[in-house]
Amino acid sequence: MTAGQLSAMLVALGESHDRNAFRQLFDHFAPRLKSFYLKAGTSQQMAEELVQETFTQIWRKAHLYQPEKAAASTWIFTIARNQRIDRLRSEKSFVYKDEGFFASQLVSDEEQTTEVHRNELVERVSKALALLPSNQAEIVSLAFYDEATHAEIAQKLSLPLGTVKSRMRLAFGRLRNILSEVEA
Repeated sequence: MTAGQLSAMLVALGESHDRNAFRQLFDHFAPRLKSFYLKAGTSQQMAEELVQETFTQIWRKAHLYQPEKAAASTWIFTIARNQRIDRLRSEKSFVYKDEGFFASQLVSDEEQTTEVHRNELVERVSKALALLPSNQAEIVSLAFYDEATHAEIAQKLSLPLGTVKSRMRLAFGRLRNILSEVEA
């Protein structure tokens, strides 16, 4: 498949959750992702799990793909890289087979800088979340870390939808104030 065809399939997946496009992307990239994970020192079982997790993220985030910014393969392998790093961090076994593998194979200096800034922002937001009342922090966490909709949050917490939306608005107001104080 050409790069243009892969990009078109990823766009179709993002626009309409096209199952045929997803299947073709899976058939094309799954073996490559598994090989990528194995070359980076991941066990066979973890590599297979990571391929599945990566495709789950691709399904969820395909609507964010912008073909003018990156090739489909670059976008997919960036998700794969992040999935592996997240898994290793969560298991407290952050060890690479080759320390420079990701940097030399996949990540540009600009992407690394962006990642550092993103991590700093995540840390600041996490600290700010800790300063919110627990009922607001829980709603924000569910919305952004678990990617739950307002309706899903309301159902999960047995709250009226309006209460969830109100707490979310209050939380955003407080977060805005907390974060502006940190930056000042």
